[in-house]
Amino acid sequence: MRLFLPLILAAELICASIAVPLAAREIVSASAPEDVSVTMYRDPEREPDDEMDTDWPEGFAMISEVRTVILPEGQSTIRFEGVAEGMVAVSAIVTGLPGGTIEKNRNADLLSPAALVNGSLGNRVTITRTNPATGASAAENATVMTRADGGLVLQTRDGFEAVRCSGLPEKLTFDQLPTGLSAKPVFSIDTRDPSGGTYQVTLTYLAWGFDWQAHYVATLDEQSAKGEVGMHLRSWLTLLNDNGQSFVNANLLAVAGTINVESDFQGLSDPPRARPLRLTCYPIGSTAAGTPVPTPVREYAFAQEELMDGGTIIVTGARMKRSMMEAPAPVAMIGMQAREEQLGDLKLYRVPERVTVSAKGVKQVAFLDKDKVRGELLYEVVCVPGGGLIADPEPADLVLATVNDEAHGLGVAMPMGGFTLFEPSSFGDLLVNEQTLRDYAVGQDIELALGSSSTVFSLCQSEADRDEDEGDNKWLPMSVTLSNANSSAVTVRLLIGASGQWETRRTPGKVRVKDGDLVTEVRVPAGKSRTFKWKIREAVG
Repeated sequence: MRLFLPLILAAELICASIAVPLAAREIVSASAPEDVSVTMYRDPEREPDDEMDTDWPEGFAMISEVRTVILPEGQSTIRFEGVAEGMVAVSAIVTGLPGGTIEKNRNADLLSPAALVNGSLGNRVTITRTNPATGASAAENATVMTRADGGLVLQTRDGFEAVRCSGLPEKLTFDQLPTGLSAKPVFSIDTRDPSGGTYQVTLTYLAWGFDWQAHYVATLDEQSAKGEVGMHLRSWLTLLNDNGQSFVNANLLAVAGTINVESDFQGLSDPPRARPLRLTCYPIGSTAAGTPVPTPVREYAFAQEELMDGGTIIVTGARMKRSMMEAPAPVAMIGMQAREEQLGDLKLYRVPERVTVSAKGVKQVAFLDKDKVRGELLYEVVCVPGGGLIADPEPADLVLATVNDEAHGLGVAMPMGGFTLFEPSSFGDLLVNEQTLRDYAVGQDIELALGSSSTVFSLCQSEADRDEDEGDNKWLPMSVTLSNANSSAVTVRLLIGASGQWETRRTPGKVRVKDGDLVTEVRVPAGKSRTFKWKIREAVG
């Protein structure tokens, strides 16, 4: 027995030495952010034709905050209050600490009526009742006896009673907040500093609930006799923050392009909960005698915003109207222009001045303003074998074509988004077309389908009775009649077959391959009709 006694004492001393620092760990609150950077990424699953979902954005942002902490000697817990509620805690990195990070934690509960009641279990509160007949208020001390799981029971000098069941207007006042509760989302880490001191640290993390897209507005100028047209093109970046936190005086950036995302940021974000307080009044009577009057069970659910007022909880029966909760997010517009930068194979747009990324808000920033964009209005007609005999002319498709280069007045990466086209008239600018654009890199052709023409028509025919035999493969004569009711000549692009499937000869113009089709372009004079012929057969081999 004597041999084991020193070992037992040594083990107890070791356990005591380990337990003391843990028990003595001090909680330190980091300062408010002194410098903030928000880099937004689009929803990687959203297609060009999909609208940005302002109610449930599925993009994300990388947020970087610089804060100051004052650490004591030894181990401590640092609390970062006010992080985004969509924070992906596993992505968080804190740099600038001498002892690094021992452990990371995301606080699950926000300050709410239920959390406030649960944290005050067994403690004193003040209940104030107002007599509706006289208007006089009377306050008395009470002790919280139950958690907020279906009802709230207090002990007063008159005994035990359930809150909100007396029929009188009641107000609860809490002298202090329970330890660890905060009205803002909190991220905390454990660290160790042998000497203590003041440090400037950087907290960087990913957060869920952001998105952005571009929108282009173009106004056409006069069309030249050759079909060339100029336009003024301007564009805005629309940036959305669906989190309940604002990022004040932040460096704002947006990244264009689709990146590979394997993690489920929505599942990993696990936003903190602000649980409501549900007060239940039970039927009058007892289980022995029964209920003398049929009284339904009444439940009152209270939102955090209804009950918070400087540390007090005011209990009322009024619910917040859903229409108030679903009010549209404010839209802020800034006249500055975002600058384009390279980020590997992606494009980054940097807002040149610091801005506030508002909670539950939408912000618009100008990023493109081009006065002299040159393009061409042309008409597109499909005339391929196998279409059968067409008796009536069909309208051609009107296309606005340009190239994303400096020679055409552009030469910048154009992220996907909406496109609105106006044309000036004696009644002001009139809407011509509205659609969506995909991402366009510098140097790419840009073509926008503007709809069916009301002035240019085509009649495509296959002249099967005049086939020419050349071995086993026959040349099929084709013809198209184009009519132009415009006051000027127009360019018509003919799509005459799929590349690799067909061979052509005697075409009215030079044939080239565009987007997998064999195309050629012809001119039709103003107020005239022209018939163009060529021959086609299946490709050999």
